Order: sequence, then C-alpha cells, then structure tokens
Amino acid sequence: MADRFFATVSKVLVAQFMVIVWVAGVFMLVYGGQQAKAAAVGGMAALVPNIYFAWRISRSAGLEARKVVRSFYTGESGKLLMTAAIFAIIFQVPNLDILPLLVGYVAVLSVFWFALLMR
Repeated sequence: MADRFFATVSKVLVAQFMVIVWVAGVFMLVYGGQQAKAAAVGGMAALVPNIYFAWRISRSAGLEARKVVRSFYTGESGKLLMTAAIFAIIFQVPNLDILPLLVGYVAVLSVFWFALLMR
C-alpha cells in the first residue's frame, strides 16, 4: 500500500512539473519571456512546498499511526509557511507580472485536485 501511495505522489509531482513547463511555454509563445518566467515562478511556488510535504510524509512510512498523523500535520504546516515565505520573496522581485504568476500557481495546484478526482 505504501508503494502505491508513493507512486501516486511521484506521479502528481511529475505532473505538476510538466504543468509548469506547459504553462510557461504557452506564456512564452503568446506573451514573451517575462510572462513565461512569472508563470514558471508561480508554478514553482506551488511545487517546492509540495515536494517538501511529500518528503516529510515519506519519512513517516512504517511508523505508528500517531506519528504518521503528526508528520502530516507538521508537513502541512511547513508547506503553508514555506508557501507564505516563497510569496513574500516573490513579491519583492520588481517588474514581475502577477497574472501569469497566479495562473502558474493555480495551474500547478489544480493538478492535485484532478489527481484526486481521477483516483
């Protein structure tokens, strides 16, 4: 069961990375490099905390249920704090277009929800 869980997590993370590439590519073709960078940064703002969360959960494999639940809560709290910190850093970058940034962020987050629907 744990192997199936980690295989699913790996597929979601790879799919999220592919969405970053796709969204940034579309922005590159339609609007240019500046918007493509913003879309990629937005996507990475979602992907990096998800990788941290997956790593945190993977460390709890085989532990007793209470420790697994604690790991989920710790991982989710860390993910939220990391996301806030990443956005605080991103908003310090001058001339970064907000719309492509948010499109990249939401597109990557939506991969997780579509993965849940398809399970």
